[in-house]
Amino acid sequence: MDVRALNEIVAQESAFIDDVTAEIGKVIVGQTYMVERILIGLLAGGHVLLEGVPGLAKTLTVKTVCETLEANFSRIQFTPDLLPADVIGTVIYNAKTAEFTSKLGPVFANLVLADEVNRAPAKVQSALLEAMQERQVTIGDTTYQLPDPFVVLATQNPIEQEGTYPLPEAQLDRFMLMLRVGYPSRAEERQVMDRMTQSHQASASPRATLAQLAKARGVVRDVYVDERVKDYIVDVVFATREPSERGLRDLAGMMEYGASPRASIALNLAARAHAFLRHRGYVTPEDVKAIGADVLRHRMVLSYEAEAEGVSAEDVVRRVFEVVEVP
Repeated sequence: MDVRALNEIVAQESAFIDDVTAEIGKVIVGQTYMVERILIGLLAGGHVLLEGVPGLAKTLTVKTVCETLEANFSRIQFTPDLLPADVIGTVIYNAKTAEFTSKLGPVFANLVLADEVNRAPAKVQSALLEAMQERQVTIGDTTYQLPDPFVVLATQNPIEQEGTYPLPEAQLDRFMLMLRVGYPSRAEERQVMDRMTQSHQASASPRATLAQLAKARGVVRDVYVDERVKDYIVDVVFATREPSERGLRDLAGMMEYGASPRASIALNLAARAHAFLRHRGYVTPEDVKAIGADVLRHRMVLSYEAEAEGVSAEDVVRRVFEVVEVP
């Protein structure tokens, strides 16, 4: 299929995205970056981690997106006393029938909001890890497939560390995107205040179906990526692993580990979804740059030297995209 024909297909299949975004805007003021990245996660089939201080409408945004897509939504409030059974379900004995039956947990939904995900201990994280990676859970001796689509949208608070459990690197790597959600502008905050203090609260209506989303996800996989852009993606990822060999000598010793191969896959898919949102049937290097920080920031392990010198993952990503040659 040539690019012109692909552009026409993408333009047709992505038309509903504008309706969905407009409907979300009836409830959510601003936060365009967060809304767009959540949609990218849905279109690319990747999980999303949202990090931001309380009160930035993270939970409300996730719920509103779900309402516009007629998807099953489930919210799990992660706490230190949470058990794996509270997430995936458990086996219950029925005295009347003298049989054991499985009670499925809240993870069985299309969009699962894992609120304050870093407050749960390791055993709960490991239960969620199987669901995120395998799209299935095991209860007793039976394995259950999760619904399609299945996307975990997790939130965490960066300013409160007491009573939290840092997410293990293996689980962080399963998140396609990690978002840093910021404060609204002054004008947006005034609008938020006016909306939230009215007697009537706005709500979102369905603007797309899961069938439309499934079809769109298939089209996203067909978005054209030139060989030079693919090489550019791999060059960017390798620059996080071999900074000295890639012209980044100032970052030598700053990183213990670079991004994993999942970063290359995620960059490719997320860049396709980014192009799809802009009704294009092909990926440009600008798509890779636009989504690069969200894909890479949580996949690098910085050294103690970087911490001592105040070098952050954001600094590393910025330097990588400054130095790696654009095709």
